[in-house]
Amino acid sequence: MIVPMVKAFVVTTHPQRRRLLEALEDLGVVHLVPVDPTRAVPDDETTAAIARLDRAIQVLGGIQPAPERPSVAASEAAHEVVRIQRQSAERSRRLSALYRRLGQLEVWGDVRLEQFETLKKAGVQPRFFMMPRQAVGAVKAECIETIRSLPGKRVLVAVVARSEGLEIPEGAEEIPLPDRDRPAIRAEAAEIDAALRADAARLARLAHLVPACKALRAELREKADWTVAYRSALASDRLYALMGWVPQDKAGTLAARLREVGLDAAVRLMDPGPDEQPPTLVRYPWWARPMAGLFQILGTVPGYREFDVSAAFMIALPIFSAIMISDAGYGLLYLLLGAIFYRKMAAAIGPQLGQLILIIGGLSLVWGLLTASSFGFDLCGLMGIERPLVQVDTQQANMALLMRISFWLAAIHLSCAHLWLAKKAFPHPRFLGELGWATLLWGTFGIVKMLLLKDPFLGTVYPWLLIVGGAMAVLFARPSWNLAKAVGIGVAKFPLAAIGTLSDTISYVRLMALGVAGTMLAVSFNNIAADVPWPASIPILIVGHALTVALSIVALLAHGVRLNVLEFSNNLGMQWSGYAYEPFSKQHMKEA
Repeated sequence: MIVPMVKAFVVTTHPQRRRLLEALEDLGVVHLVPVDPTRAVPDDETTAAIARLDRAIQVLGGIQPAPERPSVAASEAAHEVVRIQRQSAERSRRLSALYRRLGQLEVWGDVRLEQFETLKKAGVQPRFFMMPRQAVGAVKAECIETIRSLPGKRVLVAVVARSEGLEIPEGAEEIPLPDRDRPAIRAEAAEIDAALRADAARLARLAHLVPACKALRAELREKADWTVAYRSALASDRLYALMGWVPQDKAGTLAARLREVGLDAAVRLMDPGPDEQPPTLVRYPWWARPMAGLFQILGTVPGYREFDVSAAFMIALPIFSAIMISDAGYGLLYLLLGAIFYRKMAAAIGPQLGQLILIIGGLSLVWGLLTASSFGFDLCGLMGIERPLVQVDTQQANMALLMRISFWLAAIHLSCAHLWLAKKAFPHPRFLGELGWATLLWGTFGIVKMLLLKDPFLGTVYPWLLIVGGAMAVLFARPSWNLAKAVGIGVAKFPLAAIGTLSDTISYVRLMALGVAGTMLAVSFNNIAADVPWPASIPILIVGHALTVALSIVALLAHGVRLNVLEFSNNLGMQWSGYAYEPFSKQHMKEA
């Protein structure tokens, strides 16, 4: 559920302002809102230090620590990491430019410029020309030497002659000496490469300091929060006032708890106004808590007046995932690996996501047994059945059954969204409009079955569902005593919304498509492995099924999540316009 919030105004005397902030930080229940937003900024030094630590943690987090541990402070390490990264980027750009220059000077080979200087001091000054091979014979000079072939049947020719005795044929192009030679460029590139290796080694030693950098970042963020809270309050010579949001079930005791710590403060509580947007605090049902990890990764927060969809997602997402995986072996793999590596997984991605993977694995195992498929192999013989309850393959009848299941799920899923909206709107007449859309959605279900499954439409209940649902959706889109106005608004909104409903329903066909695609991919790898000697079949099976599992993970994130976050949420009217409840507290800073 989305926890109701109340606005709290807390006022104390000016001398007690620091004690008030300390007390609120210890209580950890007030999401502070700046009274003066123009002053709600930390000092520049703290902001810059936090940015450096963020960058250092990001850079060092992907580096394996070296055996040697440096003895430097976290702040100095952050400075050094930022400097090394900037310096290494400049060196890498310079190195790339040197390699390009080496390619351009390939025609000169490994000759050194000082060699030409030596010749010049001896009175010999060679000149170089690029010309067609057949034109070399027409050159007149004291010394003529073809150095190398060039593209386009051309050659590089060195000539030595007094200017009055030199004759060069038409079409020859003189090539001036380069400003640098290849050996000098290679020497500079080697120096830069050594410096880059030294930078990488230094970063590997600094990687030991990631925990220290995180701890310092938490301290600085707490300092920044404190500064923002202190500066953005309403202050006068006598009074100091703060404003914030408090969960309704904790607001009533706020004044008493402040008095308990010996603080003389006045607290006034107010319900949020219709135009105000309090922060969102979601308290998940115990069985839907795995969704918290998913929402955190997606970065989605429902608006304060929107819905807590965690329970709906918790029901739908594992079902959709199981159908897209459609394999008992893969489901068992999710389940076993999730259980074996749960602690490591919980440390890396959080316990909620770890639990979600276990649930998806368990349900995928159940659905895989219904399809009698394990790693692409048919389990019917092992299970003692003639054919599975749900056959996943490319035969038309079996694909039609999977499509039918997908569209049933679509109709149930999307109509539940409109029924939920209707419940929220009741007893306002607008709830009849949402009931109309839920009814029309089942009529759309009939159209989809007619178009894609060749089911009958006329002579069934579906046309009546379309007519009745459409009429209710139009009449009660914006209920008004002015019938013409209500109908006009409803008619204007209806076409695009109806097309969207049809599109959303058809979109659930991806459940069938991905389930069949994954199964056929597994079967294909099995067939390839069966056609080669068994020593070669083992790596084929391992790589093939690993690839199929990886693609199934992508499918869950790209399609299973999409059906919930887009199709279902759009029909529910979700804008995901909220921002998270973040109370002013030390504990919050530790978690950050």
